[in-house]
Formats: sequence, structure tokens, C-alpha cells
Amino acid sequence: MAIAWAPQAGPQHSLIKCPVPEIFYGGARGGGKTDGVLGKYALKAQDYGPGFNALFFRKELPMLDDAIERSHEIYGAIGAKWNDQKKTWRFKEGGRLRFRPLERVDDAGKYQGQNVSDITVEEAGNYSNSVAIDRVNGVLRSATGVPTQLILTGNPGGPGQGWISERYINPYPSGNRILRRELPNGAEHRYVYIPSRIQNNRILTAHDPEYINRLYLVGSQELVRAWLEGDWNAVEGAYFDCWSNEKHVVKPFEVPENWLRFRSFDWGSARPFSVGWWAVVPDTYRTPDKRTLPKGALLRYREWYGAKSANTGLKLTVEQVAEGIKQREEGDKVTYGVADPAIFAEDGGPSMAHRMITAAKIVWKPADNQRVPGNRGPVGGWNMVRQRLQGEDGRPMIYCFDTCRDSIRTIPALQHDEKKPEDLDTDGEDHAADEWRYACMSRPWIPVENKKPVADRWDKAFNKDEGSSWRTT
Repeated sequence: MAIAWAPQAGPQHSLIKCPVPEIFYGGARGGGKTDGVLGKYALKAQDYGPGFNALFFRKELPMLDDAIERSHEIYGAIGAKWNDQKKTWRFKEGGRLRFRPLERVDDAGKYQGQNVSDITVEEAGNYSNSVAIDRVNGVLRSATGVPTQLILTGNPGGPGQGWISERYINPYPSGNRILRRELPNGAEHRYVYIPSRIQNNRILTAHDPEYINRLYLVGSQELVRAWLEGDWNAVEGAYFDCWSNEKHVVKPFEVPENWLRFRSFDWGSARPFSVGWWAVVPDTYRTPDKRTLPKGALLRYREWYGAKSANTGLKLTVEQVAEGIKQREEGDKVTYGVADPAIFAEDGGPSMAHRMITAAKIVWKPADNQRVPGNRGPVGGWNMVRQRLQGEDGRPMIYCFDTCRDSIRTIPALQHDEKKPEDLDTDGEDHAADEWRYACMSRPWIPVENKKPVADRWDKAFNKDEGSSWRTT
């Protein structure tokens, strides 16, 4: 019996032919991504017989209903047998395809020891990080020589937009170019982004010509761009929807010596740590590239983001981080530093803050860790960040150099917490944002006169002493 599916020209055809071990197949809604994967698996089952053993994941099993229904239209016509209890197709050549949930890392471990030749994770953007998806690489293997492959599908938007963009889109936004990264053993891993557009799905556009028109009605301009055009720069539901690279990112310049400088810090080991160096603009300043920074604005002129990949930390020791900070700020006159209060905890030994002092004379004060308004007052840290991003009279009160790439990458992609909308989703890559929050809540000030010792200025600024010769911004 002939196969009841034929690859169309465009992305689906590219998916069928692509031999690369890892594929991200994504873009606009209605691009035919599910059909592309199911069709590829039908062809691969014919080619490799019993050696073909595939898993088709989504975060929760009910999310697979439409994919399962579509699979019946394709596989039922070619003689495959369906087991509804096991949610499994058995192809007449001997291969099989199982539909399963992948909600957390432990779910990937359920398949250890099996010869799984192919894995698809549908709607990868629903995962706020790649940890569970990365773990399924340990399941892919073939004792019969079947070329193994991991396929992810997804659309712009959702909690996973940041790590997906960083891994697959940003290296070559137009896609269809093989990307490479070196593994710790010196080997090379190849992967590719294959863009999907609704215009490539000829069946859908022929049978439902109004579908594109309806996408213009779904909501915000950002959501329309994401769903219709597959624009990965459009972030629907962004927590900091006021972020603009055009407004908040400036080209580097030499920061004047008389500007007050300080640093902020969010600790991480398995997850990234983030260190930011800030300067306070003492008076309206015109940058070399004709940007105007208002008096009292914060400028992030350097950052150190401790990550080996998106949301995965370097696992450096406290002493190594302290030494790295010392080296990076050599020559700076850093007035103070604020850090997550967690580093001051003493659990049977010296705190991380104390170890940093001992290792490299890096001194911190506990940051105000109030995230959202609560019993302690009407202003939370995220409100302070938002207020500075929005600024006054259309002029932001916080900026960063374009060399602060991890702040620029992660902060615009952060999402609201579904259960607590006034807070952001802590499953996202929020380490730089936390550290921005500490900086904004540290009450940075503008120097008016420079006669008092630094320590005295610090204490009076934080104690709000009326006699202080410094005022907070």
C-alpha cells in the first residue's frame, strides 16, 4: 500500500532529507511541523524495519491528542497497528513509535537501556529550560546501525524562547545551515535550525484560506509576529515588556573616573552566576554615539555571566569566582557591592561572603531581596527595575553596554509566573535579572561632594542620615 503522506517542497522536505543528529524545526503556527515529523517516521520505519524505535514526547500526555489523531490518518493507511492502551504504533516492517509525556528529567530516565533510534519533543518552547530535553540524548542509541536523531519542534513565545533562540536561532537566524559545537572529548556535535512557515503548508492554506486572517486577531502585535511570521524576536507575555534594545542598549565608551561605581552579584553553581558592574550618571551625559543618558541613570558597563550554555553554570568554587571578580575590576574604584543574602548563610562553616573576603578581599553587603510588593512596603525589586526601564519622560533610567550580551539575551525573554503574575517565572533564566534587581534596590547615589571617607558615605546613604552629603537616585 502506498504511504498516505507525501513531503511537500520546503521545510518538510528538508526535514525528511536532513541527516544531522539534532534538528530544531520551528517557526510560525500552521507550518506543518507535526505532519513533517510523522511523515519522516513513516518513511524511516519502512527503511529500517525493527531497528526503528521512536519516542514522540510532549510535556503532558493530553497535549498529544491532535498528534495522535493525525497519526491515525497517516499510519492507518499504511497498515500500522495501534495499541491504544500503550499509545504505540507498530509498523508492519517491525518498527514502533510511542507517544509519551516528558515533564521532568526523571521521565527521560524511564527509557534507559532501550535502543531508541529517534526522539521528537513537540512544542519545546513549553520547557523553561533544556534540562529534561538534553537528558534524552542519553537514550538515543542503535545496535543495528539506524542513524539516530533528536527533533524538536516549536513556535516563538513561551518560557523556553530564551534558550531555544540562543541555541538554534541566534547563530544563524535564517536557518538551514549546519551548526557545530565541540564536545569535551574533542568530538563535534552537528545540529540545524529548519524554519517553518505557514505558507509552506499548502494543504492547510488551500483547505482553510481564512486561517492566516484569523492569526491577525489572536492578540498583541508581538503575538501576531510570533505566530504568523515565526519571528523569534517577538516575545509575547514578556515580564519586562518595556525592554527595548534600541532604548536600553548603548555602545561602550570610557566611563568617567568621577562616576560612582558599584557591583551586584547573584550566586550560582549548577545554574549560572551573574556579576554586574554599574556606574551612576552624575549629570546629563552625551555619549560618543550621540546618546543622552539622564542624570541619576544606572549604566551597566561590564558583566560576568558564569554559564557554559543557556541556564547551565560553570560550577566554579566561591574562591574562583572571587578571584575572577578581582581580576575583572582591576583599576576600578568600586564603592560597594550588593549580593543575594543567601551567600551570608553560615551552615556549619564560613559563609560564601566570608570566603570571598578571605580569598580576594571581595566585600559584599546583603541586597534587598524583596521581589514584589508585600508586608515590608509598597515597592518590590521588580517594580524598581521596571520603573528604571520605563524611565521619565520617555528616557530610561537604566542602560547597559552592548557587551552585556547575557543580560540582553535573557531579560527580555523572561515570562510572568502563571500562579503569581506579579512575579516572574523562576524556572526561566533569571540570574542576570535578579542581579539587576539587587542593583536597583541598593539605593545608588550621586556624589555631591567628595570630602567624607567612602565608608562614612556608604553608611549614611544606607541609613538615610539627613546630614549625608550624598543623595540616592
